[in-house]
Amino acid sequence: MITLPVALIQTRTPAAPEAALAHVEPLIREAAAGGAKLILTPEATNFLLQDRAQRDAVLETQDADVVVSALRRLARELGVWLLLGSAIVKSGHAGDERAANRSLLIDDRGEVVATYDKLHVYDVDLPTGERWRESASVRPGDGAVVADTPWGRLGLTICYDVRFPHLHRALAKAGAAMIAVPAAFTVPTGEAHWETLLRARAIETGCYVLAPAQAGTHEDGRRTWGRSTVVAPWGEVIARLDHDAPGVLFATLDLEAVTRARAAVPQLTHDREFALPS
Repeated sequence: MITLPVALIQTRTPAAPEAALAHVEPLIREAAAGGAKLILTPEATNFLLQDRAQRDAVLETQDADVVVSALRRLARELGVWLLLGSAIVKSGHAGDERAANRSLLIDDRGEVVATYDKLHVYDVDLPTGERWRESASVRPGDGAVVADTPWGRLGLTICYDVRFPHLHRALAKAGAAMIAVPAAFTVPTGEAHWETLLRARAIETGCYVLAPAQAGTHEDGRRTWGRSTVVAPWGEVIARLDHDAPGVLFATLDLEAVTRARAAVPQLTHDREFALPS
């Protein structure tokens, strides 16, 4: 049996990168001390800010970001693989001042072995009156990413991506046995859809879904749902934090469950071409 002890870090990330690091580092150390070999943090681990001017004042390149650099050193020190669920960093695209919402997979030597820029940006007017225009400040990515780990392939997504089944299917068909869904879900959408979407993506792909989340009321007034969750390939929730406070969620993955789920329902091999509706 191939097993993998994982830990999901649930944070209430502060507005300043230095404070964000002080917040997340003890949680990562707790996860490593608990035996986790793969540790995942939420979306926007390096800071959480809605105001564009304040964001631009602390925005750095990936290599210069203090949280990215420190977590690379921490992964090496602890001897763990670490998925920095996302860091808000300069996109590196000339003429585009928007940031990248970037997930970084760091190995146990502290090397960044894969990056993924969030494909789907969250532009919405909610019935509650909340208005979000992520596209105004975040440059969408343009490619899906599946990364190799010692335990199997890991598909990378971020938050709003969870609403796009075809992305997750593509990751599974590219060999992903696990899919990461680091998130900062709003409270209304989290309460209504979070667990249902995570379970659906696991069932459709026969993958483990690992969803570390931002949680609670943040310095800029934003409220996030929390409830970090691990879903097995058959669709059952095997671990969950039932609150919106910072914390560590442990789970052990049986990677052979992926093979069993896909043998029972071999949907990834049953695609057929079809005419689109007019």
